[in-house]
Amino acid sequence: MARLVEIHRSIFAQLIAWAILIAAMITFGLWLLTDATIQRTNRIALERAVDVDLAGMVDIFASGGAVELSNRLNDRLALQPRDANPAHYILADARGAALAGDLRTWPGLHAGISETRDIALPSGQRALARATQLGPDLRLLVAHEYRDLGLLLRQVALAFLAGGLLAVAAVALAGCLAARRLAGRIERINAAFRHPDDDALAQLANGSKDRDEIDELTRHSGDALSRLRRLASAQRETTDQVAHEMRTPLMHLDNRLVRALAALPGKARDSEIAARITDARQEIRSIIRMLESLLDIAASQARRGDPHGLSPVDLSALAERLAELYADSAEESGHRFELAIAPGVTVEGEEMQLTRLITNLLDNAFKFVPPGGTVRLELERGPRLTIRDDGPGVPAQDRDRIFDKFSRAANHDGLDASGAGLGLALCRAIAQRHHLEIRLVPSEKGACFTIAPESKS
Repeated sequence: MARLVEIHRSIFAQLIAWAILIAAMITFGLWLLTDATIQRTNRIALERAVDVDLAGMVDIFASGGAVELSNRLNDRLALQPRDANPAHYILADARGAALAGDLRTWPGLHAGISETRDIALPSGQRALARATQLGPDLRLLVAHEYRDLGLLLRQVALAFLAGGLLAVAAVALAGCLAARRLAGRIERINAAFRHPDDDALAQLANGSKDRDEIDELTRHSGDALSRLRRLASAQRETTDQVAHEMRTPLMHLDNRLVRALAALPGKARDSEIAARITDARQEIRSIIRMLESLLDIAASQARRGDPHGLSPVDLSALAERLAELYADSAEESGHRFELAIAPGVTVEGEEMQLTRLITNLLDNAFKFVPPGGTVRLELERGPRLTIRDDGPGVPAQDRDRIFDKFSRAANHDGLDASGAGLGLALCRAIAQRHHLEIRLVPSEKGACFTIAPESKS
């Protein structure tokens, strides 16, 4: 089953979120611009209305004098047009005392320069006013109230809100459809990398028609995976052939040494020559074991992430079988062997490799723990396998490189530390092949190795 990317980590989800955010920001920006435009247009229209009204009053004063102007002001106040902003007037003397109009106090505008600005009316309404000097002792102010734009602005805001929601919904829907299609195409590539089998490569080939960049990526990915499969296959064939070509003459040489040892006279079989022949045979067998370990490490590393050959393995039953075998050996060697195996723990893997992983760790524990010491095997759900002992442990200077190939810990109190230094390197390669992680964890005494699923970080 394909592993799905979490929604907050998906690039397609992020693109949709950004598209929705941009659509919302554009809608909000357009609303602000429209709101400002409406209010600015209203002020410009109000300024023009005030200027026209004031110019008309000045003409009336020029033709009819102050008395005629006062009459006209009263007429204007009595007959306010319904479709226009309410108007207010004040005709005042040099001291600001009202002579005509509905405003009783001069707002403070400088009539000599025809000052224009907003004023507050006695009713609390805001108005745009302009003053002018009609004579040395006479001045006039015309003010028009601002139109109440609250209803209009609310309607505009509601229209933009509805339109924005529709736009965001349309962007989200289109983005989801496009993202789902793109995610499906990308998933084919990811599936091929997770399981590079013939079916996955065939799907990549069928989905690559050189129409866009993703199709080109699909084709290049399929070509790269095919080349990697061919290289891996050639590498396995080469290593198998090299192993065969090296193992065969070594085995022949071992057989010759066996025949040479058998051909020695009875007394000579206890001589130095016989001892050297026996040592040579042990060296040959050691070389063969090292060669096989190196090949196993290379094979496990090459198949890391490859699901072929993996099947459900009852790790609990496997640990129980190995525990029975090591229990007898522990009794003979004078060790205490403790068990804590949870039932029903399974894992996807290769039983032979998992067996070798556990036996390598147990062999190391019994090898380095002196007689009378304790080795403990624990298996918990997760799975989490722990092998701990109360032996001398791993020296501090060796802990960082203990899983490297050809790395051997220093001797402890005369204990046998011989070997090629490939056991733990093979354990790590097998663990990685099964998406597991082997670690040497700190302990108060001895060594403690844990095997658990690889962390995702």
